[in-house]
Amino acid sequence: MSTVKRSQLRINALEMLRRPGTIKTVQFPVDPAVIELADPRLVPDSTIDVDLVCESLTDGIVVRGHVMGKFHGECRRCLQPLIGRIEADVHEMYQVTITDPDAFLIENDQVDLALMIRETMVLELPDGPLCKVNCAGLCAICGKDLNEGACSCPSGSVDPRWSVLDALRDQLPD
Repeated sequence: MSTVKRSQLRINALEMLRRPGTIKTVQFPVDPAVIELADPRLVPDSTIDVDLVCESLTDGIVVRGHVMGKFHGECRRCLQPLIGRIEADVHEMYQVTITDPDAFLIENDQVDLALMIRETMVLELPDGPLCKVNCAGLCAICGKDLNEGACSCPSGSVDPRWSVLDALRDQLPD
């Protein structure tokens, strides 16, 4: 399946708003470049899968569904490379005259999905992903990956950079 063009991300709102209750389903893959999303966390050459249902109301159009994509990076604890999947639920309102402060504007009788998809993806991309929820990370002393097993460093070892704060703590009354 080929990805959509920018113009295909626009839905004719005029026709839908004439008949409240009209439903339109849209499903397509979109290239991040088409929606001007150049985030290095996205997997190169991957698409964003869009599965939405648009329903007209008397005062606008509600867009519901899912936006899915792939990201890559390093685990924030053990620094191992990882690839993950983002699956975000979408529930947005588009209006000709904005009455809801969170609504998107219907411009030129068109619902433009590009901004909503881009915002959803940027908000869902993780800043500090984990390879797994219980990732043990790296030893602070020797740097060994603790997911592979314990290291030989003595337990309770304190980083010498904290010694000044330890001395201050000892001077405080209990």
